[in-house]
Amino acid sequence: MRGSGDELTLGERIAFYRARRGYTQTQLSNLVGRRTDWLSKIERGERQLRNIELLTEVARALRVSLTDLMGQPVLFEDDQQKDDIPAIRDALMSPGRLSRILYRTPTPEPPFDLSRAAQLVEYLWADYQAGRLGDVVASLPALIRTAQQLEDQAASGERSRLSWSISARTHHLAATTLSKVGEADLSWIAAERAMKAADEADDPLVLASAARAATHALLAVGRYEDALNLGETAAKWLGPRVRAGDPAALSLYGMLHLRTAVAAARHQDRATAIQLLGRANRAAEALGEDANYWQTGFGPTNVELHRLSAGLDLGDVAWVAEPGSTAAVRVTR
Repeated sequence: MRGSGDELTLGERIAFYRARRGYTQTQLSNLVGRRTDWLSKIERGERQLRNIELLTEVARALRVSLTDLMGQPVLFEDDQQKDDIPAIRDALMSPGRLSRILYRTPTPEPPFDLSRAAQLVEYLWADYQAGRLGDVVASLPALIRTAQQLEDQAASGERSRLSWSISARTHHLAATTLSKVGEADLSWIAAERAMKAADEADDPLVLASAARAATHALLAVGRYEDALNLGETAAKWLGPRVRAGDPAALSLYGMLHLRTAVAAARHQDRATAIQLLGRANRAAEALGEDANYWQTGFGPTNVELHRLSAGLDLGDVAWVAEPGSTAAVRVTR
């Protein structure tokens, strides 16, 4: 099996996501209104697929973003046994999460060391940002179960808020990782759990961070207007801290606007995309550096990279390719 560093053609990426969804060539070709022979030639590289509208239809049928379909899908080596998406699915869809009353255990588990649990989540976030997605996928099932137990043990007071915060961070990581590997539906489940936990954590930064995960999940399934609505609502919630110059709030505020700018661009709403990129740019200027508060990686460089991405989604190919454009300069450095 190919490793994550190997180059794939567009046809091979389509075949990868099709297999992961469990579709036959006939099923996928029917979903996009084409013949099976057409898809077979695309996957074998005998025919090129350059029509952006048709590419969008294929991405929607496969439930992945257009960026993921045109980029490098994440693959894991079989012999490492780290492609454990089914175990993550089992953890997220455990019947015990449907009702705490029906599945309440008569003998409570011993309380967790919350500082240790929080540390494990941050370690795994570091693995994600370092590109060690196989390690993240392998660790997530146990981490999700720990987060669920923390929710069950949460009572009141500071310990309760920290327990819910850890659960929100865990499920945010799960949502982001699942979106990255093309599991859009599971990503939405994890994002919804992150938002519910963040509500209980009673911390605007935790809630805004979870909302960022949910905008990713909404973008992955093509719900652009919903992503815009959620991102804008969460950004307003951060208003007081942003005005106070809190760097963490500025970073989350900026990233929310970058994600909603992408949503607007994919929805072909040029005016809104430009407006949102402008807000993100002002947040980056106020922050004054490329930083990584709350694993945002936010700053002036990230704004320019998203401006480039929005330009591609809007079809501004000439601007994107212009050697003197700020985005192009930053990308080539």
